[in-house]
Amino acid sequence: MKQHGLRHVKARSTQIDEAGCLRGVRFIPSPNCDERPAGCAINLLVIHNISLPPDEFGGDGVIELFTNRIDPEAHPYYQTLSDLMVSAHFFIRRDGEIIQFVPCEKRAWHAGVSCWQGKTRCNDFSIGIELEGSDSMPFTDFQYAALAALTQALQKTYPITDIAGHSDIAPGRKTDPGPCFDWDRYRAALLVP
Repeated sequence: MKQHGLRHVKARSTQIDEAGCLRGVRFIPSPNCDERPAGCAINLLVIHNISLPPDEFGGDGVIELFTNRIDPEAHPYYQTLSDLMVSAHFFIRRDGEIIQFVPCEKRAWHAGVSCWQGKTRCNDFSIGIELEGSDSMPFTDFQYAALAALTQALQKTYPITDIAGHSDIAPGRKTDPGPCFDWDRYRAALLVP
């Protein structure tokens, strides 16, 4: 069963269409996006982690946050998010399911105040990938497989030269993807055809 799931992820994650949508995955449109600056190359992937409520997995909290439907009464933590307007291009659940919220050709609102290699406003030139997780728990085999397949598809379509964590582009402000994210494992998976 596990091997079948991994093959399915690789097979479905090989093509991104002209609008920047990954074929074969669920698309839930987020209103939290806009046009990228004209002539801005998409050359950075930013890896994040998120769980809503914190350290709880499998619910619809992230979907509700990215689509501005989060109920502040559903959980005490949600009261801190009620006015937040954020999104990411992709969300990878613990079972490896990929959900897309924003076409890659558009600017998702995932990075916030950020800087990478002297360039500010990382949302302008990056694609944001959220992993369902936290700083204190390891990510799953399914997530690493889906992330590697998604990354390879993005690298085939866009001139991606760098991959960074949210903590790298917003040091001191953000900690994700966190100490449990295995960068060596992820990088090694990208070398496998």
